Amino acid sequence: MAAQNAPREDRASDDLRRETPGAGAIVVGVDGSEQSLDALAWAAAEAARRDLEVEAVMSYAIPTFVATAMDAGYAALDDESLRRGAEQVLRDALADLERRRSEVKDVVFVGPDKVRAYVETGDAAGTLLEYSRNAKFIVMGSRGRGGFMGRILGSVSSAVPPHAHCATVVVPKGSLERSDVDDVVVVGVDGSERARLAMLDAAREAEARDCRLRIIWALPPLTGTQAWVSAAIDYEAVMAEMREQIDAGALWLRHHFKGLDVETAVVEGIPGQVLVKESERARLVITGTRGRGGFAGVLLGSTSQAVLHHSKAPVLVVPNRKDRRVENRADFGPMPSDD
Repeated sequence: MAAQNAPREDRASDDLRRETPGAGAIVVGVDGSEQSLDALAWAAAEAARRDLEVEAVMSYAIPTFVATAMDAGYAALDDESLRRGAEQVLRDALADLERRRSEVKDVVFVGPDKVRAYVETGDAAGTLLEYSRNAKFIVMGSRGRGGFMGRILGSVSSAVPPHAHCATVVVPKGSLERSDVDDVVVVGVDGSERARLAMLDAAREAEARDCRLRIIWALPPLTGTQAWVSAAIDYEAVMAEMREQIDAGALWLRHHFKGLDVETAVVEGIPGQVLVKESERARLVITGTRGRGGFAGVLLGSTSQAVLHHSKAPVLVVPNRKDRRVENRADFGPMPSDD
């Protein structure tokens, strides 16, 4: 995937970096919406904390109706016009970030020399997935503007996390301006191995931010359609078993993250709603890409979409991967078996 001309003068150095899109950077999807501008600002602040570079990416494609018009011989928006529009979107985004550098005094942003901007042609989700092969994070706003043809947010922020090769962060509007938050990172779990991976990442993020870690396991209440299972399942016994398992998981994390402040909670409630409520005072919410099916909050299904799009805090989605620290989880107490 070749990059189009970016709104920068040092194009030669940019072209060299195109050999490895993402190249260890925090990659941000930009479409000109307020949500994407907030996502870029959040990424620039995160890059300053981690000493990383930022790559702002605008992706566009010629719509089908334009291609049809061209085939019929009618004049229509051409690629050059779309590219110029995409470049202007990126210029405006960089100008907005520069404005925040001068006006927002209580946030440290990475310097302009560490922010690069690129225009790409093609499917927006596909572009970000390609960047995710080498990026540290993919960052997106929770919703896009819906107007510009090359928009990459909205549905893309739902489509990218399940398939990305790196962690993705969905940033709600106004994340940097939040003041009524606690120093806590929240992670939703369900006892699966992928949830344990999310716990490891959550512990790392909490440690890096000098926050406590709150581990939440939600058990959906029985509905009318599930009433038939009540005779076979002791609901209180299930919750007690979950508490024992989640506390053992906390011991495991404390072994790998010495001195980490960890608290656990097993609650009754619809998982997505529980995490959205927890997000109100959290600095970061973390989920896995796929759960075991019992806790919908770690599934990228209907309830997890509620977390991605209604969370008050940024949501970090952890990709599936291998991590040897998972191997000794059973040494610290009971745990569910992965089916």
